[in-house]
Amino acid sequence: MTTFDEGRAERRLSRLMAPSFFPVHRDIRAGAHTHYWLYGGRGSGKSSFASLEIIFGMGKDPAANAAVFRKVKDTLRDSVFAQLLWAIDRLGQQERWKASLSPMELRCLPTGQKILFRGLDRASKAKSLKTERGYFKFLWFEELEEFSGMAELRSVLQSVVRGGRQPCCLYTYNPPRSRRSWVNEEAAGTHPGRLCHHSDYRGMPPEWLGEEFLAEAAVLEAAQPELYRHEYLGEITGTGAEVFGNLELRAITDREIAGFASIERGLDFGYAADPLHYAVCHYDAARRRLYLFDELHLLRTSNARLGELIREEQRRHGRGAVCCDSAEPKSIDDLRLMGIAAYPAKKGPGSIGWGMRFLSEEVERIVIDPARCPNTAREFYGYALDLDGYGNAIPEYPDRENHAIDAVRYALERRIRLRFAHGGRKQGKEAEGF
Repeated sequence: MTTFDEGRAERRLSRLMAPSFFPVHRDIRAGAHTHYWLYGGRGSGKSSFASLEIIFGMGKDPAANAAVFRKVKDTLRDSVFAQLLWAIDRLGQQERWKASLSPMELRCLPTGQKILFRGLDRASKAKSLKTERGYFKFLWFEELEEFSGMAELRSVLQSVVRGGRQPCCLYTYNPPRSRRSWVNEEAAGTHPGRLCHHSDYRGMPPEWLGEEFLAEAAVLEAAQPELYRHEYLGEITGTGAEVFGNLELRAITDREIAGFASIERGLDFGYAADPLHYAVCHYDAARRRLYLFDELHLLRTSNARLGELIREEQRRHGRGAVCCDSAEPKSIDDLRLMGIAAYPAKKGPGSIGWGMRFLSEEVERIVIDPARCPNTAREFYGYALDLDGYGNAIPEYPDRENHAIDAVRYALERRIRLRFAHGGRKQGKEAEGF
């Protein structure tokens, strides 16, 4: 076979691809997105889908090449390399492709297209990627959670994606348990050009998985349901040290905001290394629900500029007082001179413990709009106690990645003190560290 028969390959593809991935395939064909984050549990078909999509897509576009990455080079041969050979075979393209191990690559004989493989134990390895003809259309990052973070991925993308048409970047991974994992935090955000797709083995035809796989899943589900949810369903179950188990991330509508009877605001100052965070919220005391629907999260921002932005927010939602971190009295005075009703938080012994207890236990549900408040959502979702060497939670609240949390504590300080201040000195000492 020297030519690519798209119709024949499409028919094979429809029988090889799990139905749960059909919408993603259509999205790729339409060029609707550039980045596809495919996550799920064991046996979900995400790696099979990625390999099929690359071979099929390269057949359609004779100028397209592909680059495939794992964090460690030694893992390439038995994972992504073998997976792409499987896709070539199942799509009936064996006569068109030649495989070699030194260097590790797949070459399309009629067109000269190549699939190159690299380990990123050193990110500089991506800079050596060159094509004899065409451009890199497909990039595949397998086991995404093994990479160090978005900075490493951006370095690769900037080195490899140059010229040509819109690339198709595929990221496949099993979500880590911890919400604080960089890959889980990144996937929780909203990014133009990115489509996130979750899958699990229940979307695969059972005969593809086999009786033994299904039996193992059933045994684990009965014996250890939380581990089953993580390993087989690809759910972020947490490590057990997460502080806020009462979160609800969803859109908060303009109509809901218009009905909020009282709006409260808090400000945690910052400038260079640490950002300042301004939180806008509403607490429904009757239903014990906290709504977080606006924020400022800024670096290197003058008090004059901050005042302008606060006034803009208050034009949208109505004027009101702002409870501020008391460590910067001059900044509070600056805001007052600009007509903002800023005042210092009382803080004091036990205030951190009271505030964290109120937010994590007294509030039944914390509703955060991740589109309006992406940094607030990221901090609350990922905030967890540190673990000791035995995997046990250390009973102290970490003082990092908590600017939004501190701002919300200040916003609700009066409520919190009313709740805990009665006989509160003893409670405060007990709560101060944990």
